[in-house]
Amino acid sequence: MRACRHLCYLLSPSDFHDLVSGRRRGLVASTLRAVLRVAEVPYTAAIAWRNRGYDRNDAKSFAVEVPVISVGNLSLGGTGKTPLVEWIARRLRERQLRVAIVSRGYGASPGKRNDEALQLEQSLPDVPQLQNRDRVAAARVAIDELDMQCIVLDDGFQHRRLRRDLDIVLLDACEPFGHDHVFPRGTLREPPLGLRRADMVILSRADLIDSQQRESIRHRVLQLNPQADWLEACHAPRCFLASSGTQRPIDTLVGKRIAAFCGIGNPRGFRHTLAATGVHCEAFREFPDHHQYTRDDVEELTRWAEAANIEAVLCTHKDLVKIGVDRLGTRPLWALTVGLKITVGEELLEDRLRRIGASIAMT
Repeated sequence: MRACRHLCYLLSPSDFHDLVSGRRRGLVASTLRAVLRVAEVPYTAAIAWRNRGYDRNDAKSFAVEVPVISVGNLSLGGTGKTPLVEWIARRLRERQLRVAIVSRGYGASPGKRNDEALQLEQSLPDVPQLQNRDRVAAARVAIDELDMQCIVLDDGFQHRRLRRDLDIVLLDACEPFGHDHVFPRGTLREPPLGLRRADMVILSRADLIDSQQRESIRHRVLQLNPQADWLEACHAPRCFLASSGTQRPIDTLVGKRIAAFCGIGNPRGFRHTLAATGVHCEAFREFPDHHQYTRDDVEELTRWAEAANIEAVLCTHKDLVKIGVDRLGTRPLWALTVGLKITVGEELLEDRLRRIGASIAMT
């Protein structure tokens, strides 16, 4: 199993997706998929055993005194959790509620915050970010020391130790069910049956597929969980942002020659979003998810940018908060910032948040 994980981490995110999806053909690819399929079995069994423990109440979960809203994935990689967490926290703050965001802090260097926390800190400066592998302990700090009235649990679907009042799961429209295999053979964190625990399922990047495909995904979700609310959303580009805080409208780079890079779990989604803005991407580079950029990385990216016939370099907001420079050599560096736009079912989520707000007001 360890060897399989090492193999997966050696591949770029796109190469790994091409392998497990079956897009990569040939004897070597088929052999690798067979090996990963063998490794999938014990991993899936361990997940089933763990979930069974929580379902039977054998594994102890903890409730806290304030409402907990969980935002999570069924699969690995980016589905839009960070924009949704921001959307929810902003709505709660608009209701004058004190809200904190709690997460594990995956991918963070020792003693530092990870990229999601740094990004959310810039977008929501009045919302505390607490990162701790023990999310129950982090929730206790939020309540006892910071006097928070509500907690948003970032990437919390598989973390069942902290009970939640609203469980939201995001599915990426381009790869909703992780090629129907659990990691390492596919990109699922757990089998699709896990959706039975969800209160809401949101199809992100819904604008990238047609209505028939969206309805097919919805039908499968409702077969698994007829009670779940169904929503659809898309990533809405906001602006280009420099590390110094300077912003530029999206149309300022339309038609320009640019290069782009990212260190996220779903580079394909970033490329789709870039294409939607109308910029022309001459070159693209990938780094591992949650990549911690070093000085050598920045120097290498600078040489790459200087050698290309481009006018600017683009990355994601998560990459920019870790790199912290306005230029790569003579080329300006901009992050494409995105927000979540709920296109179907927004009133369902707004109603849930209103009810949570009302329950807080009554305490």
